[in-house]
Amino acid sequence: MTLPLKYHFFISAIFLLASSSLQAKANGEQLYSTHCSACHGPNGNGGVGVPLALPDFQYGVTNDYLTKSIRLGRPGRIMPAFTELSNDDVKAIVKHIRSWAPGKPFKYSNKKIKGNLKHGKKIYMQSCAACHGAKGEGGKGTGVTFSRPRDLPVIAPALNNTGFLASAPDLMIKTVLMNGREGTPMLSFLKQGLSEKDIDDVVTYVRSFEKKVTTKKTTEEINPVASFESPHSLKETIAIIKRAIAGKNFRIIREQYLNQGLVEKGKENKKQVMIYFCNFNFLNRALAIDPRAGLFLPCRITAVEENGKVTVMSTNPLYMSSFFNNEELDKLCEELNQIYTDIVEESTF
Repeated sequence: MTLPLKYHFFISAIFLLASSSLQAKANGEQLYSTHCSACHGPNGNGGVGVPLALPDFQYGVTNDYLTKSIRLGRPGRIMPAFTELSNDDVKAIVKHIRSWAPGKPFKYSNKKIKGNLKHGKKIYMQSCAACHGAKGEGGKGTGVTFSRPRDLPVIAPALNNTGFLASAPDLMIKTVLMNGREGTPMLSFLKQGLSEKDIDDVVTYVRSFEKKVTTKKTTEEINPVASFESPHSLKETIAIIKRAIAGKNFRIIREQYLNQGLVEKGKENKKQVMIYFCNFNFLNRALAIDPRAGLFLPCRITAVEENGKVTVMSTNPLYMSSFFNNEELDKLCEELNQIYTDIVEESTF
């Protein structure tokens, strides 16, 4: 079966995104190296992600917390949800993470803590907001140190995050507040003069961030390519596309044949033309939110003439953003999708 032409230019980006799920199943160390080490460091010492090898972290979290964190990720942050891993894979990764610290971690019941919400908010704003954000949104950005300023050696996690709140029981949050995390800016609240009751109030306030997880469309529900037939000739269509791009305040970077570089020079298909364009302010915004946006930027639109018909195509940014588990990036991709739609519709009207 021959793949439809409109998907040819799309394969390279999808291959990059899907490659991690095609890795052969292996032991915990290999799985960790494949899926986790790029962010958390090869030895769990952190980087983009939090340091997992810290003894205070190891003893303060349960296997269930680690398992749920892998499964759920951190929506809106850079931590993806690893839904493609098998249960045995996840267990192997957790076992490998545990190999960095001897001893047994705390065990927590699912007992709910009931404190004074109003008082907890007051303490939170005084003692927590500077690091974790006034609304529990966490440290700046997604913790990507090469694209955003880093104010602290460890990016403070987002406490209003649905993945975190679904993974962390009340008693775990309380234990961290009571003991702090050595090796991070997180200090013991008890040593700062707060009482256990005060800490219960803070836990209650943090738990108030909890909200229902919004259901995103899956990749199966989103068309990966937007495609429209043009009533104009290929030459006219390309000229209209360029005018539409300029009208959106984007700059054309280059124009090339779709299979350029894949065939011998001079043998390119001159009826398949790709136009690259960019707004550098938009590009910087996207990369600051999540550097992986570089997989589908700069923008590009392809015009193809086949059997006397001209078709204008673009990747669907909403399809691309569904791989990233980043709500900030979702909003930007919605904006980009509208820009693509406007340009394509104008060129095929």
